[in-house]
Amino acid sequence: MATDYDAPRKTEDDSESIEALKERVPDKMSGAVDVEDADNPSGFELPGADLSDLDLDVVVLPPQQDEFTCASCFLVKHRSQVDHDSADGPICRECS
Repeated sequence: MATDYDAPRKTEDDSESIEALKERVPDKMSGAVDVEDADNPSGFELPGADLSDLDLDVVVLPPQQDEFTCASCFLVKHRSQVDHDSADGPICRECS
């Protein structure tokens, strides 16, 4: 049997009026406005904002014995992903 998921669904619970629903739910937060976003407590960063005062710590590891840098996409890959060596250097399987 085909079901139309876009059609409005009517159940026995839908017969309740909006007033009955308002009586069941406490109205504690009706006038409160969430001023601060919990996911972003420091505010919104605009594109092009000056981020020069931020200190970023990045650990750079030297090339490992089992890694190579693809001469086409310049990504560091595992040696098992070498397809062939070109005049510029090794080429990975994805780029060949």
